[in-house]
Amino acid sequence: MTTTKNPSTAMDMTYGSIPKLLLTFAVPLLLGNIFQMLYNTVDVLVVGNFVGKEALAAVGSTSSIINVAVFFFNGLSVGAGVVISRFYGAHDQKMLHTSIETTIAMTLACCIFFTVAGVPLVPQMLRLMSTPDDVMAAATQYLRIYFGGISGLMLYNMGSGILRAVGDSRRPLYFLIFSSILNIVLDLFFVIVLHLGIAGVGYATVLSQFISAALIFYLLLTTKDVYQFSFRDMTLDLTILGQIFAIGLPAAVQSMFTAFSNVFVQGYINSFGSSSMAGWSCYGKLQQFVFLSVHSVANAATTFVSQNIGAEQEDRADSGTGIALWISGVITAITALLLFIFAAPATFLFTPDQEVVSYGALFMRTNILFMVFNSVNHVLAGSLRGRGDSKGPMVIMLVSFVLLRQLYLYVGSLLTDSIYIVCFAFPVGWVACCLLETGYYLLYYRRKAS
Repeated sequence: MTTTKNPSTAMDMTYGSIPKLLLTFAVPLLLGNIFQMLYNTVDVLVVGNFVGKEALAAVGSTSSIINVAVFFFNGLSVGAGVVISRFYGAHDQKMLHTSIETTIAMTLACCIFFTVAGVPLVPQMLRLMSTPDDVMAAATQYLRIYFGGISGLMLYNMGSGILRAVGDSRRPLYFLIFSSILNIVLDLFFVIVLHLGIAGVGYATVLSQFISAALIFYLLLTTKDVYQFSFRDMTLDLTILGQIFAIGLPAAVQSMFTAFSNVFVQGYINSFGSSSMAGWSCYGKLQQFVFLSVHSVANAATTFVSQNIGAEQEDRADSGTGIALWISGVITAITALLLFIFAAPATFLFTPDQEVVSYGALFMRTNILFMVFNSVNHVLAGSLRGRGDSKGPMVIMLVSFVLLRQLYLYVGSLLTDSIYIVCFAFPVGWVACCLLETGYYLLYYRRKAS
C-alpha cells in the first residue's frame, strides 16, 4: 500500500468533530445542489412568465423522463464515490488513481449511450405518460435538446462526485454558482431577446452544464493533489469497475425504476389537464429544495461512513449516521413547514395563473410535511451504501416507491377519480419506506453485533 498525506483541498473524515465535519461537507454540497436545481427551476420560471402555461407544463412534465437517465447515472456515481472514498481513507494512492481513471472512462461511455439512446426515443417516452396534444410539441423540442446535451450534466456530476469522495465539496460549488448565474442570463437572453421560446431555455441549460463540466475537468487535470486525472493514464480496471457496479448498480436500478415509476404518476397528473400539470411542476420544483437538504446530508453520511470504514473505524461510522439523521431531520422539518405555510405565494412565483396556483398549493400541503420520513430513508440508505450494502436499500425503495405506490394509485383510481388520490401517492411510499428501512437498519446492527 502506498500512503500519502491527504491534501489540504480535500477533507479527511477519519478524525475530528463529527457534527462539524458533516456540516462542513454538507453545507457546500447543499448550496451546490440548490444552484444545480436552479437550472431547471429557472427554465420553469422563465417559460411560465414569458412563454405560457403550456410551455410551463411541457418543461415541468419532462422532469420525470430526464430523471430516469440522471438518477441511473447518479446511482453509478454513488458506487464510484464509495470506492474512491475507501481508498482515500486507507491512504492507498495507487488504487485511488486507478479508481478515478476507471470512473471517468465509465462516465464517457455512459455519455455516449444516453445521448444516442435518449434523443430518438423522446416521442415514445412522452406518449408513455399520456402527454396532452397541446403540450406534446413543446415537450418534445425541449427534451430532445436536453438529451442532446446531457453529457455536460453527467461529466459535471461525476467530476464533482470524485472531489466529494475525497472530501472537497467547496470547489464544485464555486463552479456551479458561476454556471447557474450564466444559465439565468442565457435563459433571459434566448427567450426575451432572441424569442426562441422553450428551445431557448433548453439551449441555455445545456450550454451552462457543459461549461460547469469543463471547469471541473480542468481542475481534475491540473491539480497537484493525489486525485489528479490524466487522459494518458485512463484505464478501465475490471476489478474496480466490478466494485463500482456492486455498490452503484443497485442504487442506479432503484433510482431509475423509481424515476420510471414517477412517469406513470405524471400520467395520472396529466389526466387532470394542463393546469394540474403546471401546478405539479411548480410543486416539484419547490419540493426539490427541501429534498436537497436530505440529499446533501445523505451524501455526507455516505462519504463519512465509507472513509471511516476504509480506516477501520466502525464505531465512528455508526456515530456519524446517528448525527446525520438528526441534522437532516431538523433541517427538513423547518424547510417543509415554511413551504406548507407559504404554499400559495411560493407557487405564485412561477405563474400568475390562479388555477395553476391552486393546484400547486394543494399538492404542496398534502405532500411536503411527509418529507421528514423521506429524510430518514435517504440518510439510512446513504450510510448503508457507505458500508458497501447497496442491495438492501434498493429492494426496500423499489417495494415502497414503485410497487406499493403504483398499487395504491391503481386501486385508488378504481375507487374514485379524485385528485387527492394522486396527492398522497408520494407520502404513502415515503412512510412505508421509512418503516421498512428503519427495521432493516436495526437488523443490520444486530447481525453485525453477533
